[in-house]
Amino acid sequence: MDALCRGESRPRRSAAASPLPWARFSAWLDCVCVVTFDLELGQAMELVYPYDFRLTEKEKTSICYLSFPDSYSGGLGDTQFSFRLRQSGGQRTTHYEDDGEYNREAPLTLQRESAHYFGYVYFRQVKDSSMKRGYFQKSLVLVSRLPYVNLFQSLLQLIAPEYFDKLEPCLEAVCNEIDQWPPPVPGQTLNLPVMGVVIQVRIPSRVDKPGSSPVKQFNQENLLPAPLVLPSIHELDLFRCFQPVLIHIQMLWELMLLGEPIVVMAPSPTVSSEMVLALTSCLAPLRYCCDYRPYFTIHDSEFKEYTTRTQAPPNIVVGVTNPFFIKTLQHWPHILRVGELKMSGDLPKQVKVKKLAKLKTLDTKPGIYTSYKTSLHKDKTLIKRLLKGIQRKRPSEVQSALLRRHLLELTQSFIIPLEHYIASLMPLQRAITPWKNPPQIRPFCQEDFMKTLEHAGPQLTCVLKGDWLGLYRRFFKSPNFDGWYRQRHREMTQKLEALHLEAICEANIVAWMKDKSEVEIVDLVLKLREKLVRARCQHLPVKEETLQRVSLYIETIIGSLPEDLQAVLHHH
Repeated sequence: MDALCRGESRPRRSAAASPLPWARFSAWLDCVCVVTFDLELGQAMELVYPYDFRLTEKEKTSICYLSFPDSYSGGLGDTQFSFRLRQSGGQRTTHYEDDGEYNREAPLTLQRESAHYFGYVYFRQVKDSSMKRGYFQKSLVLVSRLPYVNLFQSLLQLIAPEYFDKLEPCLEAVCNEIDQWPPPVPGQTLNLPVMGVVIQVRIPSRVDKPGSSPVKQFNQENLLPAPLVLPSIHELDLFRCFQPVLIHIQMLWELMLLGEPIVVMAPSPTVSSEMVLALTSCLAPLRYCCDYRPYFTIHDSEFKEYTTRTQAPPNIVVGVTNPFFIKTLQHWPHILRVGELKMSGDLPKQVKVKKLAKLKTLDTKPGIYTSYKTSLHKDKTLIKRLLKGIQRKRPSEVQSALLRRHLLELTQSFIIPLEHYIASLMPLQRAITPWKNPPQIRPFCQEDFMKTLEHAGPQLTCVLKGDWLGLYRRFFKSPNFDGWYRQRHREMTQKLEALHLEAICEANIVAWMKDKSEVEIVDLVLKLREKLVRARCQHLPVKEETLQRVSLYIETIIGSLPEDLQAVLHHH
């Protein structure tokens, strides 16, 4: 490890050896930044690596502010937290060439972001008499489009302490090692070597059964020293994060489901970012489609947009630490104020639900400040099970698994009736004929859906009583419904296209051509070619042999035409 960090890194690979230097690195990370405190400039960007990675000035400024605690924290030592940042300056070329395969195979909740960056921060503040200010203050930041909070924070724990001791050569060596990693392929277990340690992770896949435990790690006997096995690349310790609000988990789930604007006010960026990420994960496997900022500062470019009182607050969960936000965001409908998270032997003090009017600018006590009334009744059995776990000193990860399963079952009970209804809107397979455009998917009618709930509603799978109908009506107005519906509609449209291609393959093309004019035949050739291009570009769920048969059909049809037309079509 020391040899690595003395700067004895391998030389930058030549273009001949690898067509795209940093291609493997950028499958995981966009760049690594070092932010330091400068007496004259405040937070300043000291380094961006790889050196040729281009961040806009706006992004650099945002990363600088988001990489340091916002409110004064007298605490010395190391802290870790996360942020999420809107990309500015349009689409960027990246060293990583991804045709969308990762996003097609990864769960919706782990998609590679297209318009946002995640920042994973390791901040160190220690006394240092050699510095003018008397303190050493620096952050190492991993910038990525992947929401792998566990993996990247574990990686920081390995590399940041070494970096702070040995500086730039160490960072260069680590980046070169990451540039040797295999890409993240959903469904695969990967060994990722860094600084003499092998991190072993499994990348979740869309075909995994929701709530199933990660596949047991393998190949351990061949690895010496034994690998650092991460049970999950992204799941937080939900029980620890939700400690002060366990009895309100139902309310928080509903607020997240409806995409309500929520402010999380916390004493530190660590608590704020963990709480926001825990909230956004509690709808899994449903994707949370609204915006979220695990940590947000008053210097952020969206500060005005979020604090204006001339329009309703946006659909976003925002985590803040600066007390100034109590004043500027007090018009928001839901404010969750939490203290430091401390794991103790008994049930932590649970925050109370309070009226928004009780939000004091100076001394705001922990609580959920809202006038929201839950649609569903509380699940007392969950609280009892968690309490029993605390009394029996059950490990936190077991408590988290209980909590995650409860939230998963709740989300599934809510979503399954919607899935059943939308599946009924798909045209019957016998209605798909080869020589006509496939029939349309029938429109989603909210009232028709509501009628199905009496016999096939959430009550079949969930014991919770309450106003389920009211909850669905509110959900229809939320960005989460819009995101879910668009995704399903896209998948169904692609399925229809695939079924249509299969119907064409099974048809008797020669019989169809007998009484057709040249114009009709040429029109069919152009349409089939267009279908083939679309099938390949959109990666439709069609077997390769089906596509090859369609290609053969096209050749057969062209072969039956006069030579002059054949030449035109082959050229075309």
